[in-house]
Amino acid sequence: MYTNILVPLDGSDTSRRGLREAIALATAVKAKLRLLHVVSDFTPMVEIVNDTELELFRSGLHQYGRRLLDTAAAEVRAAEVEVSTVLREPKGGRVADAIVDEAREARCDLVVIGTHGRRGFQRALMGSDAELVVRESPVPVLVIRAAGAAS
Repeated sequence: MYTNILVPLDGSDTSRRGLREAIALATAVKAKLRLLHVVSDFTPMVEIVNDTELELFRSGLHQYGRRLLDTAAAEVRAAEVEVSTVLREPKGGRVADAIVDEAREARCDLVVIGTHGRRGFQRALMGSDAELVVRESPVPVLVIRAAGAAS
């Protein structure tokens, strides 16, 4: 069935729900999990005065991503599931593209991703990485909705 499951994590409650579902599935089918955090190179919403501040900002994003992956990997190991982690920082492009690229390059056979279930203006404003992954993924995608997401 599935042997190598990709789980993108962004630190949200929704991605944590996706992780829990992926752990349950991996346990049932004896698959390994590959946890991914994408450091987005979006232009910061705050004014950054110089290159030093920009580097500090990026360093903070990397530290956050590494801590997130380490904490999630410990949870996976506690469930006695094999796990690997990867931190990606694409130069340009969308987070969804990095997820699809990782699924392809790591030869994953399933992606488990959380979605916030945004609709209307919020969805148009913020986009939906989960939706783009569903559309572009070379493998099946299991989408885990946020608690209380609109139906």
